[in-house]
Amino acid sequence: MTKPVVLLSGGNPQIAKGEGDGPVQAYIAAMPGWKRHVGRRLDALVADAVPGVRKVVKWNSPFYGAPDQEGWFLSFHCFTRYVKVTFFQGASLDPVPPGASKHKGVRYLDIPEDGPFDEAQFVAWVKQASRLQGESL
Repeated sequence: MTKPVVLLSGGNPQIAKGEGDGPVQAYIAAMPGWKRHVGRRLDALVADAVPGVRKVVKWNSPFYGAPDQEGWFLSFHCFTRYVKVTFFQGASLDPVPPGASKHKGVRYLDIPEDGPFDEAQFVAWVKQASRLQGESL
């Protein structure tokens, strides 16, 4: 019998850490409601934009890394009213993603339930971010 997934604050799934696509897909499958669709779309866009992308779940969030580098260029996390995408070197992207951070290089993109996001711009950011030095976390 499968143990039910616990949802943490904001509806973020509590998923055991693990490397590879399997843990990331388990995280996405556990995302509640409309957030699951956003998670599937983000994962598909990243995988298409960065062939061979490395994936891991840690700290109850999926992380993505370039296949030829160490570290991570992107992560996302569920909050009550949006899914927050983190670009670890986002301040180096052109244009810079809209969400500021207290960490100098980090920028965010919040994707709310009621609004589509600019997928073309997201893919452009992903491609740029995957070419920058990944963040070792």
